[in-house]
Amino acid sequence: MGKRRISLIKTVLGGMLVFAAIPPALYWGYEQAYAAADSTVLTSMSGMIQKLTGAMNNRRETITFTYQGKTNKLKSQVQSAIDEAMGSDPYLYYIIDSYAFSYRGSARSANVTVQMEYRETLQQTAYVNKQVKLILQELITPGMNKHQQVKVIHDWVVQQLKYDMTYQRYTAYEGLQTGSAVCQGYSLLTYKLLLGAGIPNKIVEGTARPEGGVTQSHAWNLVQLDGQWYHLDTTWDDPEPSPEGGISTVYYMRTDDQMRRDHSWTKSYPAAKTGYAQTLSQLVSRGGQEAEVYKQLQEVLDYRLYEEDQVITSSAELKQLVKQAADSGRLSVLFRYRGSEKQLRQDLQVLYELGLAQPAFNSTPFDNTGDLKVYVTWK
Repeated sequence: MGKRRISLIKTVLGGMLVFAAIPPALYWGYEQAYAAADSTVLTSMSGMIQKLTGAMNNRRETITFTYQGKTNKLKSQVQSAIDEAMGSDPYLYYIIDSYAFSYRGSARSANVTVQMEYRETLQQTAYVNKQVKLILQELITPGMNKHQQVKVIHDWVVQQLKYDMTYQRYTAYEGLQTGSAVCQGYSLLTYKLLLGAGIPNKIVEGTARPEGGVTQSHAWNLVQLDGQWYHLDTTWDDPEPSPEGGISTVYYMRTDDQMRRDHSWTKSYPAAKTGYAQTLSQLVSRGGQEAEVYKQLQEVLDYRLYEEDQVITSSAELKQLVKQAADSGRLSVLFRYRGSEKQLRQDLQVLYELGLAQPAFNSTPFDNTGDLKVYVTWK
């Protein structure tokens, strides 16, 4: 399935999110061959977790140790230790391709072997870390606050990456090297950049459904600013047709309710309850030296669409809006439309009356208002 010109949403296809331990973790049991354990002797779950975390962070493919203690529950203990180690770092979790483990011994002692496969080597992760520092040095200027930093990082990822239609590039390293990745690569690179800027964030694992499409696996980020959490989907903010400059903000700093119209998640994540438009409005109302910064963000994010006098309700209003934009040399227009999708398509016929070449549009629900957020382009 390719991208659709009339759709803002990036195509979501199967396989774009690689969950850790795919194929499912294998357990070889007592009877299978195992690698000789090293000299490490562990006696607790915490010891196993520490051992495995260190080895995974160093991209060890074979991890061995001797466990001393009751082994009747060792299978579940090793599994839990692996889960804890993988979960210690979201970035690590999503670059692990698969794993398997085995153990052999007596009721009081066993040699344990864990086999790991990674999508990114230690050297490749080091390259990502180095590039992240260089990128942030260029993006973040003195005096820039965290709200501005999130925006420039979001925009950089959207502009630099293209969606990998071969569905083979899953990592931040591949994204940086080739300029292309699936959603997992987008979210991993976004995670690293935000973290490097000192902005707490998480990778959200879930599903998404394009309008008229099929629900598929997906990944995006959850960002914390001033104690509030917001969803940030750099993959779906890289659309076709693209706004001028190639950046959309439809999935920029969204609430749970705003995201749930086409995204879902089953794991437990911090709640995103406060609308970012409301946040910026409150910051502007406080005044001070940074008030102008927040006003600029409001303008860039098109939060004027929240004003009732900006709503388009007829073909005549639409024609006037587009004509003014075209006369000024612009090749696109964004507006809030009150009406059905069917009515919108009918009203958009005025584009041909204006003689515009290759007109195209995309539309998404505008929050929970019942209106549409419409982006129209022409050449």
